[in-house]
Amino acid sequence: MSIVTLLPFIVLIGAMFLMTRSAKKKQQAAAQMRDDMQPGTGVRTIGGMYATVKEIQTDTVLLEVAPGVHAVYAKNAIGAVLDDAEYNRIVHGDDDLDVEGTVVPDDASSLTEGHAAEDDAKIDLDKKAESDAAPKEAGAEEAKADGEGDAK
Repeated sequence: MSIVTLLPFIVLIGAMFLMTRSAKKKQQAAAQMRDDMQPGTGVRTIGGMYATVKEIQTDTVLLEVAPGVHAVYAKNAIGAVLDDAEYNRIVHGDDDLDVEGTVVPDDASSLTEGHAAEDDAKIDLDKKAESDAAPKEAGAEEAKADGEGDAK
């Protein structure tokens, strides 16, 4: 066999090695993060629930999801260990973020404030009675737009 024949197999094996290596690094980083948990730290589960760590066992964690409400989770169900500032910002709504630059509003209400509402024409979206919907001119029925036929 020549080297040209073996080259695709060598490239394939190299790509598989690199993919498994990065996956192994991610698993080790997640395990290290879970091992660094201490009672009292804030966490986010893989389901998106925020809680405070109360007790840590070998494979499980006791989380306080609300004052006086405790739940037991597997350590593998912890998606992220949060620092205190981030946990308080998310759970308690503390907005002590130092924002540099332009702040984008959550909705468009600030863009429409200050404009006079009288300038905007009101559009009537109610259905009209058949007598109101009748054409006002005799030739109005003959002048139909494209796609408007009498076929039913």
